[in-house]
Amino acid sequence: MAVDRDHVLRSAAALLTRKSTATMDEVARAAGISRATLHRHFAGRDALVRALEALGIAECETALDTARLDDGPASDAVRRLVRAIEPSAGLLAFLYSENQLFEGEGQNQGWTRIDDRIAALFRRGQAGGEFRIDLTPAWLTEALYGLLASGAWAVSEGRVARNDFTHMVVELLLGGALRHDTARREEP
Repeated sequence: MAVDRDHVLRSAAALLTRKSTATMDEVARAAGISRATLHRHFAGRDALVRALEALGIAECETALDTARLDDGPASDAVRRLVRAIEPSAGLLAFLYSENQLFEGEGQNQGWTRIDDRIAALFRRGQAGGEFRIDLTPAWLTEALYGLLASGAWAVSEGRVARNDFTHMVVELLLGGALRHDTARREEP
């Protein structure tokens, strides 16, 4: 019987999103295969995480394409991006917490491509006067990642309704990122 690799990866992603410390045995059970079969496809947890990383990068790049980041106002593009990435947010939340993916020279360049595209969107919004210029595009990109991860965790734990995900992420991000004509308040 052939093993559906995509099914295994999506099962692993769903489990690890809910329980990041799940064992390979638990991943195999979630995918409906034996541990031996899982190990034939993924030599260990690191290999599985790297395969999930490739899936996450592919899904992010698809969401970026779907969101048409260069069309219309930048704030509308942010809304489209969050909506497009929402189905993958749980996987991204898991990957976001996997430090090994972001350390050393073995970092997948897909993350850099994604960072660059999102930062360019925020730069476009700043240049067009939509977004505050005192927040760097890199910071706005990291804030978006943090909100996506936090929103995914809140949804998976039942603290937030899935239907509210996009609205809450977008409104919190843009509420802090939008340029306001009023003078900034001085900190005490």
